[in-house]
Amino acid sequence: MEFLQEDIIKLGAAIVAGAIIGTEREYRNKTAGFRTITLICFASCLFTILSLKIGSSSPDRIAANIVTGIGFLGAGAIFKEENRIGGLTTAATIWVSAAIGMCLGSGNLVLAAEAVGLIMVILVLLNYVENAIDATTEMHTYTITFTQPDVVMHLCENLLKQHRLKVLERKLHRKGDNYVATWVAVGSKNRHHQFTQGIINHEQVLEFDF
Repeated sequence: MEFLQEDIIKLGAAIVAGAIIGTEREYRNKTAGFRTITLICFASCLFTILSLKIGSSSPDRIAANIVTGIGFLGAGAIFKEENRIGGLTTAATIWVSAAIGMCLGSGNLVLAAEAVGLIMVILVLLNYVENAIDATTEMHTYTITFTQPDVVMHLCENLLKQHRLKVLERKLHRKGDNYVATWVAVGSKNRHHQFTQGIINHEQVLEFDF
């Protein structure tokens, strides 16, 4: 009965830990949200408890397979979107939630509590640091369709230099009677906005995607 009560405490703690982390993911509308993270943490805890209770010659076999299995689950959260890879933070959160579940299942409640606190610092507080960094080094791809290449190309190049946007790549090709130019530029959010305002209302610009 004592063992049963101890296991219930571990599983309950896993639900709480998963719910705390899952709430942050749900708030940001991530693919692995409240219920998913909670279930991952709970299942990892349960598997770890079972691996200890089975009492085989190698009780860490189930725990080792949790690490392998959770890797496949995390890979499913990663996706490719245009020129960037997304879902890496969600995949890492899935990975660490399983680690916390295993930590709780093995009876290390204090260590698990400390880990949850540190994870929330990473997910919540460091998110503001990441946004501040991204605001100074945003990369945008501009695709502009126009009629006269000399005029618009000259205008765009001047605006990019004027607003100190670093051009990583530029392309120009003809599409029927029109021309399509593509620039990949890096700079602050404010400089991108100024460039956009300078080009979007030009009379010879037919289409502007960014």
